[in-house]
Formats: sequence, structure tokens, C-alpha cells
Amino acid sequence: MSEAERQTVSAWDVLKPTWDKFERLPALLKGIAVMLRSRFNPHLSIAALIEQHAKKRSKHAALTFDDKTWSYEAFNAEANRYAHAFAAADIQRGDTVALLIDNRPETLILVAALAKLGAAAAMCNTKQRGDVLAHSVTTVAPKAIVVGDELAEAFDEIADDEGVARLARVWRMANPHDDLDLADTGRVDLVAAARGQSKDNPATTGQVESTDTCFYIFTSGTTGMPKASRMSHRRWLRGGAGLGLLGLRLGADDRFYCALPLYHNNALTVSWASVLCSGATFCLARKFSVSNFWDDVRAHDATVFSYIGELCRYLLSADAGAGDTQHRVRAVIGNGLRPDIWDEFKARFQIGRICEFYGASEGNLIFVNGFNMERTAGFCPLPFAVVAYDTDTEKPALNNSGNMQEVDKGEIGLLLNKVTDFAPFEGYTDKAAGEAKLYRGVFKKDDCYFDTGDLVRRQGMRHIAFADRLGDTFRWKGENVATTQVENAVNAFEGVEESVVFGVTVPGADGRAGMAAITPVGAPEDFDWAGLAKHLKNELPAYAVPVFARIKPEQEMTGTMKYRKVDLKKDGYDPSSGDTVYLLSGDSYQPIDTATRDKLDAGELSL
Repeated sequence: MSEAERQTVSAWDVLKPTWDKFERLPALLKGIAVMLRSRFNPHLSIAALIEQHAKKRSKHAALTFDDKTWSYEAFNAEANRYAHAFAAADIQRGDTVALLIDNRPETLILVAALAKLGAAAAMCNTKQRGDVLAHSVTTVAPKAIVVGDELAEAFDEIADDEGVARLARVWRMANPHDDLDLADTGRVDLVAAARGQSKDNPATTGQVESTDTCFYIFTSGTTGMPKASRMSHRRWLRGGAGLGLLGLRLGADDRFYCALPLYHNNALTVSWASVLCSGATFCLARKFSVSNFWDDVRAHDATVFSYIGELCRYLLSADAGAGDTQHRVRAVIGNGLRPDIWDEFKARFQIGRICEFYGASEGNLIFVNGFNMERTAGFCPLPFAVVAYDTDTEKPALNNSGNMQEVDKGEIGLLLNKVTDFAPFEGYTDKAAGEAKLYRGVFKKDDCYFDTGDLVRRQGMRHIAFADRLGDTFRWKGENVATTQVENAVNAFEGVEESVVFGVTVPGADGRAGMAAITPVGAPEDFDWAGLAKHLKNELPAYAVPVFARIKPEQEMTGTMKYRKVDLKKDGYDPSSGDTVYLLSGDSYQPIDTATRDKLDAGELSL
């Protein structure tokens, strides 16, 4: 059976895993109901949902953090106090307030408070510094900013930036959860400003429309300055209904553990929206910690947690122990769980349901593994297309009529999401950048599709499997090389902890040569290069075996656990960049020096 055949989906594949799971039917029905309400109720918002929970399940735990718990009633009351404080400072519907705060309860409370006014929270990436942070803050033109004490130094670095200095107000948000010896900043104390305010719901909640912006999320900036993607209340609610109710089958009895940063959609939309749509409990962690992860999960009595990127691989890399299975986690949700560790992760930690999904902060559709299939990015009922892509021209392939053409089941192509009234593209704050993500006249004169920038495999039954980012797929010796496939093969070698694969330009060569940046399990000098070469030649087509390799004791990641390949590609095969570079030669990889590099640059070595 071919790889393509193994990665296709039949009707029975879809029905069989869910045949005996009707005990969570109420979650499915509620998910459908929320989807419909979000479409036809013009005033359904985050704020309205929180107020409904505060009325109907007032004493139910809404949020836990460390050893503290907030009921829905208490959470709503706190959000109300801050909403009234914001309103007193002339924050109103349509305004934006930037939040530069780490993971803590106040972050969510402020998002809710702003939502009650119809204002948007700009969720600043707390890992950004200097010009990048200043760019993020100013690109959404906020009226004010709230700075947590834990990030006062980061803000001080950009306070004199022209765009930041124009802010009408800078609030200080004290941090009662850390022992910070911070001198008075001279900024307005937001905690004090909210202390005497009313705990009653503001009248403005009912005026908020579901199409209003509830917050902005910033891209990681792995290939340039970050862009701000807009999230409306309607799209946020649909995400919570589709992922939390239809996908995870969450109920009010669930306790959702989140160790991801709140400035990322996997935390603020996937995790928190799922909780609010189901009336469950949100268990917030300060940050992700491999050594403390399962202890914290047990401390919160969690039944579900969210993941992103390499979080699952980090957990697998830790020493196995009895605590791996001493938990109540029944399901997990996230994206980026690689096929090569899917089964191992599920078995070792005894996770019954892996709800992998596919989506982007700015995208208009979400795919979710709602049927508990293995190694799939999920299902989407709304219109999309997987079209043939020409890596030579770096554009979709066109037929004789000038239209794009869909690939067959089992084949890989570019994923395009159809833009409709039900699934609009909300875009970026930069309108030109947003328009650049759209294809018009794809199959018909007036149709419009969002370009995801991702290659996926059509699995059938409206399921897809992620293959690669367009920028990560390269052409070598006349063949297309998918970096994910190569990374899976490299990572399967017993001496490799993790790897990043990319293409590097070699003068005079056809395409880009593959390079693997490898983090070894043990000491670099003990790495078995001959064993790796043999393994890769057995696992991959000859053209896909990396030509170069380098040791990276630690891979550089963004704050959202994505690999940064920009600098790796720039360094290429230059051994003077700081890492030892290896070249595939015969049956092994051999280190190269600057003389060899010069010969490669001059086209004197055949690859």
C-alpha cells in the first residue's frame, strides 16, 4: 500500500471511531446551536456569553490560576469593574487597547472588560522587544496600553518611540502573583482605578455587535515584521463551537488546562473560546514547563489540555515515569503534532482523543479532527479547494482555460479556503497585505479564495493532512522535497532529539540542496553520522536525503514554538557561521572547512 493510500479516508473510517461516542451528544448539539446563533444573533459576543454564564451558573468555576479560583459570578464582576474604569477613561466601542501582560487572570479579565465596551484588545507578544514590539503596538493604532509590572522594562525600551509616545494613556497593571520590587512608574494604576467601580454589567454589552473586533493577534514575525490579524466576536464564537463543542465534545464538567501564551490564538481562541462556549473551567498556567507539566495538570485536575508546535515532543523527550498516566486527561487539542510521534504520544500518556486542527490566525476556515481519526489535520464542512501547485513558478498551476485545477484524493496541493458571507476573510490591519492573500476567479469569474500558503494532502471525506509551508518546500534535482517528510525521517533516527530541515542555495546547482539542523540526544562528538546516512537512504528517495547537516545544540524558536529558519537559511553551508557543517559524502556525512565551502561557491564540486 502506498503512502497516499495510507493517508486517505473512507466513510467507514469517519463513522467507526464515533459510533460509540454518543454519550457526549449534548456537546455536539450545543455546538450546532452556537454556530447558528453566531450567524443569526447580531449581538452575540464574548461579553454576552460571560454574562449569561454568570447568571445561569454563578458559582461554577470559570478560572483557576495557581491555587486560586474565580467563579463565573466573580470573574464577571471583576471584568465589570475594569470595564467601568475603561469607560471612565473614555474607552468606547471601536477603540483598541494594547495589552502587554504575561499569562495571568487579569489578562483574560481585561479582554472581557474591553469586550463589554465593544473595544478590542491588542494581544502584544510578550517575547517581542525593541523595534518589533513598537511596530506591533503601533500597527493597530491603540488609544491606550496596559503594561504589566512584569513587562515594564520591555515597555520602557519602546516608550520613546514616536508611535508609542502618542498613546493617550499608559496604565500600570500591578502583578499580585509575583514578588516584584518595582518602583512607582508614574503611570496610572489600573488596579486602583477599578477598585471602586461598580460590579454591575455595563449597558454597553447589549450594543456590541458580533461582527465587531474583539481582539488582534500578531503573527510571529518569522519572515519579517509581525502583522496584526483581526478576530471578530462571531469568528471567535465559531472557533469555540467548532473546536470545543463539535471537536472536543466539551461539557461544563471539563477542566481545560492551558500552558500556552495568551497572545496566541491557540490559547485565546482555541482554548478559552472552547471553555466559554461549553461553560467549562479554564485552568491557566503561567507558562509551559516540561518538568512541571503533569504535576500542574494533576493540581488543576484537568481533563483536557491544548498544545502547539513541539510541546508534545518536549513531553516525550522527558524521562518516562508513573506520573505519565496518573491524570484525568481524556482529550487534547492543538496543531503541529507530527505523524512520527502521534502514536507514541497517545500510547505513552494514554490520551483517548487527539483533536488536531488546522487553521491560521487570519484564516477564514478551520479543519478539526472531530471524528478522532489518526494522523489527520481534520475535517471542514465549508467550501475549500486543494489545487495543483507549480514549485518552479511558485504559483498555482493553470489549465488551458486559465483556471486552477484540483488535485486528486491522496495527492498534495495548495489549500485554498473559499471566502463567503458565512466564512468571510477578516484580514489584517494592513489592507494591501490582506488583499495579497486572496485569489479571485479561481474556478469561476466572481469567486474568491483565501491563500493559506500551505501544502496539504487531500485525504477524502473532506479531510486533509498538513504537508508543508510553501516556503519550506523546495525543489532539488528536478523533484519537490517536503521538509516535513524529511524531518520525520531524521527525527526517527535514534540519535536525534529534534531537527529542522530547509533548502539552501548552491551556486550552479539545480534548485536548493537540503540541509538538516540536528539537535542530538547525546554529545555531538558521539553522533553516528554514518548511521544517519544509512538510515536516511533507506527511508527517503535519493533526492530527498539532505546534502548538508549541522549540529544545533538548541533550536531557535519563536514565542509560539515555531522554528526560526530565516537565520539558518542565511548561514547556509558556511562553516564560519559557528556550527560545524557536514556534507554527505559516500556512506557518511563528513565535516567541511572553508576551502570546501569556497569550492562549492565556485561550482567546483558536484552534488
